Amino acid sequence: MRIFRPSRDDRVTDPTIEVVQVLRTGIGLAATCWLVYAYPMRESAASFVADRFSDTFVAAGALLIAGPLVVVTFVVSARARVRALYWRRLGGPVGGFLSLFASALTVWLLLSDNGGIRLTQLLGPLEFVGLLAVLAAVLFATVFGLTAAVLSVHYVFRTGDVHEVLPPVISPLLAWSTFMFQAFDDVSVAAPASVQMLFLFGAPLSVTALSAWELRRLSARFGITVRRALDR
Repeated sequence: MRIFRPSRDDRVTDPTIEVVQVLRTGIGLAATCWLVYAYPMRESAASFVADRFSDTFVAAGALLIAGPLVVVTFVVSARARVRALYWRRLGGPVGGFLSLFASALTVWLLLSDNGGIRLTQLLGPLEFVGLLAVLAAVLFATVFGLTAAVLSVHYVFRTGDVHEVLPPVISPLLAWSTFMFQAFDDVSVAAPASVQMLFLFGAPLSVTALSAWELRRLSARFGITVRRALDR
């Protein structure tokens, strides 16, 4: 969905960075599949998949809290001549945030306390039609919300539209925030402690290393640094 992807026309893009990011995600998925295959699970497959989606929503939630703080701090810290430009570029990230929030709010309003059913009861003879509409809305909002959460985390809520340095700056914060939640979760797979620690620390450490490499590459190839972004 384009609303969650950076789209600023003059944004600097590096295909190598994008390929490495996709490879890291692919390696992570492959490693997870191997872990599930190699060791017995302590829960059902459905519960395991639900936990993975839950981790994605936790990451998106952490990003909803930490992301705006980092972006606002970045914009406020910039010198006046570039600060106004960054404020104008916030439209894309705000649009992505509102879309994700709207999908979650729709599901909550329609399912919480049977809100959707009570709404259809107001339609009288058209109650059945209203019920179908509510079911369709819940299904669409759920699929949209899941997709939005994944894309929002992958594209760091389009913060690249504000400036290219923001995604690699925010990504480690997001990864370690998710790590803090996962550290207190029950382990889904009966793997040795060493393997569990490898998977627990592997994600945030790899994201941090990738972000450091991305910032270094942006500096070396395009002269883009955090200091220059702030016009310091």
